[in-house]
Amino acid sequence: MSHSRIGLRFAKLAAEGRAGFIPYVTAGYPTLDHTRDLLAGLAELGSDVIELGIPFSDPMADGPTIQRSSQGALDAGTTVDDVFRVLAELRRTSDVPVVVFSYLNPLYARGVETFVREAVEAGADGILPTDLPLGADPDLEMRLLESPLDFVRLIAPTTYPDRVREIAHSSQGFVYYIARTGVTGARAELRSDLAREAGAVRSVSPVPVAVGFGVSTAEHARAVGAAADAAVVGSALVNRLDEGGVDGALALARELRGALNEVEK
Repeated sequence: MSHSRIGLRFAKLAAEGRAGFIPYVTAGYPTLDHTRDLLAGLAELGSDVIELGIPFSDPMADGPTIQRSSQGALDAGTTVDDVFRVLAELRRTSDVPVVVFSYLNPLYARGVETFVREAVEAGADGILPTDLPLGADPDLEMRLLESPLDFVRLIAPTTYPDRVREIAHSSQGFVYYIARTGVTGARAELRSDLAREAGAVRSVSPVPVAVGFGVSTAEHARAVGAAADAAVVGSALVNRLDEGGVDGALALARELRGALNEVEK
């Protein structure tokens, strides 16, 4: 078992027979003050891990909602320094595990070692580089695996079984299973094969399995919570943030957290 903050949180969830809740936040959207309030509220309501997204100009894996929030954060002047500063502020009041969600360009622009060191100093527990598939850059992958951050990897529905096992065994903290092909975004329905697929990943993974992409309702959360170790919610929270501000986003988060609490593991 991992003794990182992420590993300990998942161990606690397993011991309590509960499914985890992992909300995603685009740092700096619509402002850094919104991010501060949203992070504090998500920690207080019982989020198990928070994904903190670094805004990037070309988020290839993300759909219109996260693209819009990322561009909005950049337009507001959000920098990597700002992201780490907000994270450090959260750490004064909360020990909720935080995974930095980023594309590779911000790492390269800052320098990988510098980025990792500053992320750790700010209080990050993990890193999820969305555009670094297994085997694409073995040197960089090894540097991240040997860093103090848990290196979280993605698995797609189209990934072959042998590669699923390989990715899962090279993931730290947890592995993120993508609920469907395509980009991120809230959806009306989840795919019927999701439970079987998530179960297949769990059967070969030495780390917990979180499922995201399209999770947007309490019904979705319960279905994912029954099939996996945690549910990841991003676009639905950003949409609610647009519609109802921080209070609206937190209301949805409480609803989803409550739905996951109803799942018997």
